[in-house]
Amino acid sequence: MRHLRALCAIADSGSVRKAARQLGMTQPSLTTQLHRIEKALGGQLFFRAATGSRPTPLGHVVLSRARPIVADMRALVDEITAVSVREQGARLRIGSTSSRAVAGWLRRLRARLPGTDPALRIDVSANALLQMVSSGQLDAAFVHEVEGAPLRVPPSLVQYELIAREPQFIALPATHPATAKEVVDLADLAGDPWMVDPTVDGEWAGLRRIWAAAGVNPRVVHGDYLTAADLVAAGEVVTPCQPTSRPRHGMDIRPLRGDPLAVRLFMACRSDTTLAAPPEALFADLTASYTEIAWSSTAYRAWLVRKGDGKLPRRLASA
Repeated sequence: MRHLRALCAIADSGSVRKAARQLGMTQPSLTTQLHRIEKALGGQLFFRAATGSRPTPLGHVVLSRARPIVADMRALVDEITAVSVREQGARLRIGSTSSRAVAGWLRRLRARLPGTDPALRIDVSANALLQMVSSGQLDAAFVHEVEGAPLRVPPSLVQYELIAREPQFIALPATHPATAKEVVDLADLAGDPWMVDPTVDGEWAGLRRIWAAAGVNPRVVHGDYLTAADLVAAGEVVTPCQPTSRPRHGMDIRPLRGDPLAVRLFMACRSDTTLAAPPEALFADLTASYTEIAWSSTAYRAWLVRKGDGKLPRRLASA
């Protein structure tokens, strides 16, 4: 089963690297496992290229048999999990991509469900979290979808949209000349190295799209966004950030002119699952938490006020 799940993950994600992250493995470990599977079956299962991995004719044959087996095993596990939930009482497992709203969400859920201790899973991959909800490993997930880079949302999930289009801002050194402006142009940052986390689903594609549209081709440094914050404060790079991000010493946060980079925020849960609280209640607590964070963020609050009521996201308009 482990081998079959690995093959399906590689085919679905189109990349050994992304599949490894989804499966909780290192890329070298999954590559070794794939070679072992191919040796056992006597042929190559995937064409490997710089653009990703795609099934060979033999791979298609194997996947056509593997997928129903994996689906049946998932259904069995879900059935057993449902029985366990009924026998052990209420529980709640939530996941999220990085967001300052998560702390307030947890606080509100604990107040709503005093007999339940919510478990939290944070992951940079929204696709991985959605798959975990679909497979029953999580009850609900709060994720972001980069504009122009749709997520692979399993059909079994129901979506509760929080923000249809949230602009992404830019974090830049406090000493950067562009901090003199209330709104920064991409051209102001064309000569700066940008730090990008390529493991965040859709982020790399979204940035390349807006750079191409603006006619800029900045230098790129790959890394995680925790490291990026240190490098921004040290004056080494600029990096995209959520509008709710809290600036630190040596860093300023500004909106980009025209809001070229944006994400859609939504909560997803399975349509056929029984939760410790109705999905609408989970979403209401998430909405309240996000609203609190959005209006307490100086840069985002200024953007919201400047855009006016007509531009406010529906869930924020009444805050």
